[in-house]
Amino acid sequence: MSAMQSRGRGRRTINEINMVPFIDVMLVLLIIFMVTAPLITPSVINLPSVDKASKQPDKPIEIVIKSDDEVQIKKDASTGTGGSSIPMTQIGAAAKAAQGGDAERPVVISADKTVKYETVVKAMNQLKRSGIERVGLSVQTTGAK
Repeated sequence: MSAMQSRGRGRRTINEINMVPFIDVMLVLLIIFMVTAPLITPSVINLPSVDKASKQPDKPIEIVIKSDDEVQIKKDASTGTGGSSIPMTQIGAAAKAAQGGDAERPVVISADKTVKYETVVKAMNQLKRSGIERVGLSVQTTGAK
């Protein structure tokens, strides 16, 4: 019987997961991704180009919203300052009258940077309610650096 008891030192079942192969595989994958990541170029979008318009664009009616909610309407946007001041609630009617029956004449909203977005949206909503379909926003373009 003593011979049987000495055989108890045999192999035991290991209840733990061996993490070394897992770590080795992960390190190899990390190295592969680190090497290939700089080789991947970001996607470039090729925008279509257009020729100049054959017809000069219509002179838009400009609505200027200043920081203190002062609203001015200019029939001719090329005349820097001036224009008639109107209350915010009458933007639609004043723009419709400035169009003079030409429903295709666009209306451009120029708002100061400090004007709330809500104020600009309200002005656009009033223009749409009065039946003006061509409404745009004026932005200042920055020079290419």
